Amino acid sequence: MQRHTFHRLMGALALAGLLGPAMALAQPVKLTLGHGAAPGNPRHEAAVKFAEVLKAKTGGRIEVQVAPSAQLGDDAAMVTAVRTGALDITANSQGAVSSAVPEYAAYGMPFLFASSAQAFKLLDGPLGKELADKSAAKGMVVLGYWDNGIRHMTNGKRPITKVEDVKGLKMRTPPDSVLVDIMQSLGAEAQQIKFAELYVALQQGVVDGQENPLANFHASKLYEVQKHLALTSHQFQMTPLLMSKRSWDRLSEADRKAVTEAAAEATTLQRKLSQEADESLLADLKAKGVQVTTVDKAAFEKATAKVEEKWAAGPIGPYVKKVVAAARSN
Repeated sequence: MQRHTFHRLMGALALAGLLGPAMALAQPVKLTLGHGAAPGNPRHEAAVKFAEVLKAKTGGRIEVQVAPSAQLGDDAAMVTAVRTGALDITANSQGAVSSAVPEYAAYGMPFLFASSAQAFKLLDGPLGKELADKSAAKGMVVLGYWDNGIRHMTNGKRPITKVEDVKGLKMRTPPDSVLVDIMQSLGAEAQQIKFAELYVALQQGVVDGQENPLANFHASKLYEVQKHLALTSHQFQMTPLLMSKRSWDRLSEADRKAVTEAAAEATTLQRKLSQEADESLLADLKAKGVQVTTVDKAAFEKATAKVEEKWAAGPIGPYVKKVVAAARSN
């Protein structure tokens, strides 16, 4: 009877809002993190690391369930879910996020960054802070800017060494307007296909080729259906790690601090893994029979110059110009 009375009293206090903050802090929190990459990809490994670190920092009280391989929908669907609060966290893509916050597209200007490290000098500074503020205004809290690498082109028809080799190829692109512009400026036919459906689309010849960083190409085994890899380095893309502002606002200050610290550790790991992947995967792809070519960079840059001009003259032109100027002064 005494135990029953105690539980009734505690219930009454809770309903009356009289339990202290310490009791509130003791409540378990379950979060879901969705992304579109395959296990083994740096994006997934870092997401798992984030979950592990956050669980350790909170004594097991905050648990993050990681859902890879577009289990919760493609990147565009997950951006919408994060903005509405239906999904807590996503490690997403530059192109999909730019549909909500157009300024993300500025980092995808053709041939702007020779390495991811150059891009992160900007993203880890005032320009990245400005981007985070614009994201927050659209319901998304930036927890980190991850690396989706420098992108290269592959196809199943012919080696690519010059711009003319791209002409007429049906190239899959993600939902990224800048990438569509780049492919079209090179004479390719751009077709949007979900990444989860890309392997089959390439296998069946729905499209001739695609473009991705080496880590994505390798982890999803696209080398099984694409034998020509051209090291075009035509675009850098980030992977924004985003939390729903609705989920963020429900956390206590202490929990927000733990989330931020765990995200920082995961960001460091993800960037490191992505860099290591680019350095090691090329040899493995060659060993698997992929034919690797280099391209006439000057000709490719000249062919795509109008893409930057278009975006600099558009609605996000002022931000594009700031990013381009900062990138070229580095």
